[in-house]
Amino acid sequence: MDILDIHPHIISTDEKRYPRAPIGGNQSDWSAERPTSIDQMIAAQDKAGVRKAALVQASTCYGHDSSYVADAIAARPDRFTGVFSCDIIQPNATVEMNRWIGKGMTGMRVFTTGSTMPGQADWLDSPETFPAWALAAEKNIPVALQMTAKAIPQVINLITRFPKLRVVLDHLARPVQEDGPPYKGADSLWSLVPYKNVFLKATERNFEGAHKGKATPETFFGRLVSDFGASRIAWGSNFPASERTLPQLVALAQENLSFLPAHDREWIFAGTAKVLYPALA
Repeated sequence: MDILDIHPHIISTDEKRYPRAPIGGNQSDWSAERPTSIDQMIAAQDKAGVRKAALVQASTCYGHDSSYVADAIAARPDRFTGVFSCDIIQPNATVEMNRWIGKGMTGMRVFTTGSTMPGQADWLDSPETFPAWALAAEKNIPVALQMTAKAIPQVINLITRFPKLRVVLDHLARPVQEDGPPYKGADSLWSLVPYKNVFLKATERNFEGAHKGKATPETFFGRLVSDFGASRIAWGSNFPASERTLPQLVALAQENLSFLPAHDREWIFAGTAKVLYPALA
């Protein structure tokens, strides 16, 4: 089965050429403890059977300076495309977006919560962001949203205002899973089913969550695929932010999704990634 990864991160050990400038001011522990270079990423992918990847800017290490990702895709376009980061509430947001798109990036990431920026930012659908969303829609650039379920109403506001905008929810927007079927705690996630331009990124966090409390992979991912369709779901490793190796992360996802028909698994592990990032095809 073809395997494409839409959520790995790379970190250079050359701090002079690629200085740290993390969102929130404090570098994430994982990026300091497990820096993974371009070459190390390729070696890990070869070992795990991952053919290509959409490298996601490591916001908790480099903030909005996506230079290392840009250099990676310039050096190895046969293996990578890139997802840059942008501060979309700044007046120069569209200038920065065009800068990174000009360097070959095919996706954008908006970081509104995380280890170096706890809580949930409230500016996702503020008027200051509208030029950035409009440009992403015009350029057909999918936007990965690092957010919690609390921001889902804002996402609905955005995609209603910008109907051509495609968004990808990192970690499925961190839904509640442990309550088990029918997963009422994840009602805000299910509310996104009618919006066909909302895509989901399933990661280690969600696979682990499918084993907590009353949850099972069959009931949670069974409903996810039934409601959204496998063609709107893609796998992302979150390597090396995860403590697992890349082969272990692939195995974890495969084990959790083994009950699904082969054609659904083909969409989740590769097909949806190709739709979002044609450079991976």
